[in-house]
Amino acid sequence: MTAARWLALGVPLLAVLAAARLERDRRARAAALLAAVAAALGVAALNESARRTGWYAFAPVHGAYRGIPVDLWLGWAALWGALPVLLRRLLPLPLALGLLLWLDVVAMPALHPLVLLGPHWLVGEVVGLLAVALPAQLLGRWSADGRHLRARVLLQVVVFATLLLWFVPSVAFELGGGSWSPLTGLPRAALLVLAQVALLVATPALIAVREFAGRGGGTPYPWDPPARLVSTGPYAYLANPMQVGAAALLLLAATALAVASSAAVARPHEEHDLACRYGDAWRDWRRSVHDWCPRWRPYASGAPAVLRLDAGCGPCVAVWRFLARRNPVNLTIAPAKEGQLRAGYTGGDGHAERGVAAVARALEHLNLGWAWVGWTLRLPGMTWLAQLMTDAMIAPPHPAGGERCPTPSDACSTAPSPRSASTASPASRPAPSPPPPE
Repeated sequence: MTAARWLALGVPLLAVLAAARLERDRRARAAALLAAVAAALGVAALNESARRTGWYAFAPVHGAYRGIPVDLWLGWAALWGALPVLLRRLLPLPLALGLLLWLDVVAMPALHPLVLLGPHWLVGEVVGLLAVALPAQLLGRWSADGRHLRARVLLQVVVFATLLLWFVPSVAFELGGGSWSPLTGLPRAALLVLAQVALLVATPALIAVREFAGRGGGTPYPWDPPARLVSTGPYAYLANPMQVGAAALLLLAATALAVASSAAVARPHEEHDLACRYGDAWRDWRRSVHDWCPRWRPYASGAPAVLRLDAGCGPCVAVWRFLARRNPVNLTIAPAKEGQLRAGYTGGDGHAERGVAAVARALEHLNLGWAWVGWTLRLPGMTWLAQLMTDAMIAPPHPAGGERCPTPSDACSTAPSPRSASTASPASRPAPSPPPPE
């Protein structure tokens, strides 16, 4: 069994090293590493399923994690993750998956008695290829070639969430003799409250990932970064919202892990890379926005954003007054354009939002507390729900400049127009005067 274990680790690693010499692109190598991490996590999860279903098992040996020999595990991750990504120009995805299936069908029986196969082990093979190898390959290939930004960001979120929220605690439990049972044994209501608190804590990190993709055109992975400097959304308040969110979710133990990882791996690479790519703009942002201590008021850069609201609609006027009284940073509030149906927000970089999402963006220009409310409104699904409620109960879509607000109530019809609203110009005035108090 010792020789089989050495071969199971050595052959895949040697193949990966040889393929890495053929693939000189640094981005592709980093993508192969990401695919290997995804495959390693997937194989660990697949092993948990195999233990319950009886697909396969491993002989008791030293150097095993939850029953799977670590050397076999790492070799498996290299074969299902890194190697096909490095050889993607020679191995199209269908061919790569077919070869992986053939290799496992030949190798798994040959590894007896290290590997103990159950009667339905081929079912486990197919499940593993579809649920582990395929996503790992898609993530690695898309990251290497810079394709399908939103899909690869979603896969990265799944990988890093699995790493932080499942694998790291599982390793800690395995080493410390603990288990998930104290958590899984909680009442359903307590689990629901815990999940809601976790979502609230993770909101800035999730919005930061979305900001990387939507405004920066990149991902959180250090070797697949945004093409543009992102200093909006959570990044107007905090330089590391993703790391802070992970640390908050994992409490003290994970905080130490997150800080150590950031300081030893990501930070030196990111600081050098960002300084070279963005120069003074990045240095000015870093002087003003810190790693772990957030600002109360947002950092401002570039041209002011513009929020356009209907001066003839009561709810819009109320929002105008609310924002103006709080002295928004780098935000111009102006009357809606003719024919505009909903509130409109345009960032200094040209990024546009409409309706509730536009108001949520405007909240980011006030302070950290209101920005958090805005980020919550921009969570996937939350924006749709808030917009639906707004259209039904507050202010349905209507052309700007009408004589009365077409809301379910008549309260809007008496709303005053803003002072000099018709002549307000974002280019000539940093912030038009809000409507006068009633």
